[in-house]
Amino acid sequence: MLGQTPEEAFANPDIERDVLTSWERFMSGTGAGGQVVRPAINDSWRRSQQSAVDYRRSQAPLPMNDERLHRLLDKRTRLVHAGASTMALARDYMLETGTVMVLTDVDGIVLRLEGDTRLALRNAVEKTHLLPGSNWSETTCGTNAIGTALETGQAIQVHATEHFCSGIQRWTCSASVIRDPIDGAVIGAIDISGLSDSYGRQALALAISAAARIEAQLLQMEMDARYRLLDQCFWMLPATDRHHTVLFDSAGRPFKANGEMAQIMRDLGAPRCQPDFPQLGTSDDRPWGTSRPAWIKEEWLRPVVYQGEHLGTVMVAPKPAANRTCLPLAREGSKAFVNVVHGNAKMHAVVETCRRVAASSAPVLLLGETGVGKEIFAQGIHAASPRRDRPFVVVNCGSVSRELLASELFGYVDGAFTGARRGGSAGKIEAASGGSLFLDEIGELPLDLQPMLLRALENGEINRIGETTTRKVDFRLVAATNRDLQIEVDERRFRKDLYYRLAVVPIIVPPLRERADDIPMLVEHFVAQARTRYGISDCRFAPESIARLQGHDWPGNVRELRNLVESLMLTGRGEVIEVSDLPDLICRRELRTGGEQGLSLAESSERDLIAGTLRSLNGNVAATASALGLAKSTVYAKLRRYGIRPDLGSGAQAHACTESIQQSQLHKNS
Repeated sequence: MLGQTPEEAFANPDIERDVLTSWERFMSGTGAGGQVVRPAINDSWRRSQQSAVDYRRSQAPLPMNDERLHRLLDKRTRLVHAGASTMALARDYMLETGTVMVLTDVDGIVLRLEGDTRLALRNAVEKTHLLPGSNWSETTCGTNAIGTALETGQAIQVHATEHFCSGIQRWTCSASVIRDPIDGAVIGAIDISGLSDSYGRQALALAISAAARIEAQLLQMEMDARYRLLDQCFWMLPATDRHHTVLFDSAGRPFKANGEMAQIMRDLGAPRCQPDFPQLGTSDDRPWGTSRPAWIKEEWLRPVVYQGEHLGTVMVAPKPAANRTCLPLAREGSKAFVNVVHGNAKMHAVVETCRRVAASSAPVLLLGETGVGKEIFAQGIHAASPRRDRPFVVVNCGSVSRELLASELFGYVDGAFTGARRGGSAGKIEAASGGSLFLDEIGELPLDLQPMLLRALENGEINRIGETTTRKVDFRLVAATNRDLQIEVDERRFRKDLYYRLAVVPIIVPPLRERADDIPMLVEHFVAQARTRYGISDCRFAPESIARLQGHDWPGNVRELRNLVESLMLTGRGEVIEVSDLPDLICRRELRTGGEQGLSLAESSERDLIAGTLRSLNGNVAATASALGLAKSTVYAKLRRYGIRPDLGSGAQAHACTESIQQSQLHKNS
């Protein structure tokens, strides 16, 4: 109904009997709804009749089972989260008016229900199947606010006898569609429903307002997800003179590239009739589903998952040879570590070690805390190696389940498992053949997959999952972890033979707190990047601010520093970042005390937080990691660092340093 005026969206309860007479005439086939019935309702009655909806229906079909509903809620998680807070704000209104607020997806499936829980309404809700998992589309339940709003894309109020189905005519409902804030597509509806005597004209205005609020929250969530995607991608994007890079959001929409989209499409062989860069679809097994165009190769795509959330997809495709910047090999090798900003002697020694080992094919094990930039070093090793013109393939061993990781690494054959692609698929090890494979978070590699990786390293052979044929591969492995793999070996969580094979060249990347003299250079580097990325005008840090940054311990290392610099530049009020602009924690300068363990204020606070959380959870390390939003391996590392024993979490003083040192010594001696 493109011509519908705002006033026509509202129902008129004063003509309920006249509408009922028109409905009876319509159902008997003696005429249309007539002048008394709004055009939007007339049109909906006709669509309902054409869809063969049973006008005697008194309820929606039974809700889907719990398993299907959980899968749907996972798929619509952002819509559910965005709707939850808005629905909570409307509870008082719903209690006063005897109504419920209903959130549905684009198919009319109820995702969430909030509102009056008094017995009469609760019984009516259950009897009508206005429940999570039920289908209220127009083709299923006839004219109703949810289904009709989704069908027309417009807000509407449907009162009593305006419903197509006689058994639902005791209800009045008001619904507005929810649109994707990026592309405007309808993705769901928000509805306020109650029994007919609860009619209120303002309910539709509230539904429209709630939809707008949800859309605003969805936009904020999408922007946050894109920033997190950029943050995760920062360390893994290759040089722009050799590769095209395109970032896709969680819905598969391209939103950022390192060049003109049209030129990238031409270079990659897109059909000339393709006007815009295509979207990637989604499916349960692959973020890009089955809609990936043939000219975008699957090995170019890498999903980005952070703490279980799929943030988007990165496409890294090689530029055609004619478009690449031609550099002598020596110059290319010299530029390999250009992204490692440093002046510190310890860091310089690490860079030179990486440069020397790059010429060989020996495995390299990069060790260091989260955020120190281990992937930057992995890229540098590849770029300085004879394999620089071949693929650099990245796999995060901690981001997917064991089953997905197995197929991701080794590939699979047709029919190897339910959902396997017809014809099978090559794994990342095969994709890296001739080049380099970077296995991040190698300490998370499941124990039963470790012999398969060891065989690939020792013999250069793999078998795809479900295959008996051996395939030859030739790749250079660079692995990284923030775990102490020697302890993992001692505790039988990591194979000793694989550890010794990986640790041919172990390289420790120092944390930022051990090279505070690099902070001024890093700040200058990140300021320049932020200017380019966000189009920010000139901005600089005052010398006093730099000094305060150098006094901070940076538990998140270089990544934390970069995020802080970008945040201060985006929110700064002047051309100079003063000490007063810095976060309070850094303003306190965090001078080290001579107290217990020589910890800084930040470390002491972190130690007490971890110890207190561990104590409240009865020493459960996994639960503590989940509560703090940290990886379990990170919590274990911090327990060792601060001398916290898990078994002391429920009672005794958690930071018993002396006992921890004794235990550690006994462990080594055994």
